[in-house]
Amino acid sequence: MPRDHRPAKSIRVLLAEDQGMMRGALALLLGMEPDIEVVAQVGTGDAITDAVLVHRPDVALLDIELPGISGLDAAAELREQAPDCRVLILTTFGRPGYLRRAMEAGAAGFLVKDGPVEELAQAIRRVLTGETVVDPALAAAALSAGPNPLTGRECDVLKASVDGATVADIAAKLHLSESTVRNYLSAAIGKTGTRNRAEAVREARQRGWL
Repeated sequence: MPRDHRPAKSIRVLLAEDQGMMRGALALLLGMEPDIEVVAQVGTGDAITDAVLVHRPDVALLDIELPGISGLDAAAELREQAPDCRVLILTTFGRPGYLRRAMEAGAAGFLVKDGPVEELAQAIRRVLTGETVVDPALAAAALSAGPNPLTGRECDVLKASVDGATVADIAAKLHLSESTVRNYLSAAIGKTGTRNRAEAVREARQRGWL
């Protein structure tokens, strides 16, 4: 619909998506809705909060896996710095752990990318009215999966252990002793039911705990 046929007050939306083609396609499709206007687009997590503070969208549509900080971390920032902006997570990875983390970060909705754009547009409208919108299949999976068994520090150590980092590297990065790092790694390996830290990282990521 031509822009001059829009209602007097459109729903202002920010898009955060690192893939340029996907971001452009979403912006184009949402822009065809008569009551939705995409006012800002960003490709990194670090740019989300500043863009929201400048453009003041009603809804921030965030991917999870972004360069810089994740969409989940950005959602937590927005809860503190722009509480009037509703956050809707849209991701390829429908992992129960991600859903739990999104809700803890203050997100108002969580959808996977394989749905129709009409469903996404309706979700944007619904979260703006105060509803919480969650993919039903993912909600059921999250309930059956249970909470994340890893502590915050165990998650930090696993995240820091990627790319061949040594125990000494992790200890220096997190300002911990090497024995403490080994203890956290051992606990994380046990809780994930894996044999080593590489497997623990893979398992924790697959479940959406990292």
